[in-house]
Amino acid sequence: MKIKICGMKYNTAEVAKLQPDYLGFIFYDKSPRNFEGVIPEFPKSIKKVGVFVDEAIDVIIQKIKKFGLDAIQLHGNESPDYCKELRKHCHAELDSASQYEIIKVFSIKDEFNFSQLKPYEDIVNYFLFDTKGKLPGGNGYTFNWDVLKEYPSTKPYFLSGGIGLEEMDNVMSFLQREESKYCYAIDINSKFEIKPGLKAIEKLEEFKKYVSSSDF
Repeated sequence: MKIKICGMKYNTAEVAKLQPDYLGFIFYDKSPRNFEGVIPEFPKSIKKVGVFVDEAIDVIIQKIKKFGLDAIQLHGNESPDYCKELRKHCHAELDSASQYEIIKVFSIKDEFNFSQLKPYEDIVNYFLFDTKGKLPGGNGYTFNWDVLKEYPSTKPYFLSGGIGLEEMDNVMSFLQREESKYCYAIDINSKFEIKPGLKAIEKLEEFKKYVSSSDF
């Protein structure tokens, strides 16, 4: 099971020492975790994810170039056509375009119309399911994972939304169920913070140990 730690801002180098699979940097000025600094050097095995909300494609391309991003997470109302256009620009303006991963986020509370995934199937690399809240991401509570029993796709997805150490038994239970078959990664953020963007290293160590000791 892959681990993504999102909302990086202050102690990125320390978090990178834990060797998660992905580190997420939010480029959205309405977020308290909006990233504006310099990303420190860390192993290339850790993928850098840029998180954007209804951003202009040329701005995303600029951020990919500036920060060396490996993946693009789209957390707004980006249409399938927008995603196609983004992919086209990656091919035209960046080297090795095929290696850029596009993660499309969908927010869920107690129900979800999975038919809206279909137009994205052949365009994006992963889906990410997060909790519907006032802001895109970082709302601090989970959605009803039973909704994923109706997941109709074989596309791998990230499970996100309010996951903390208190939810680990529920996470492990979920990962033993049929609906977790295509769960590719666990995405964590606000439940592992001292303040927005400053991660609690000991909590993250405990989480990683928990996940690493499992068979998933």
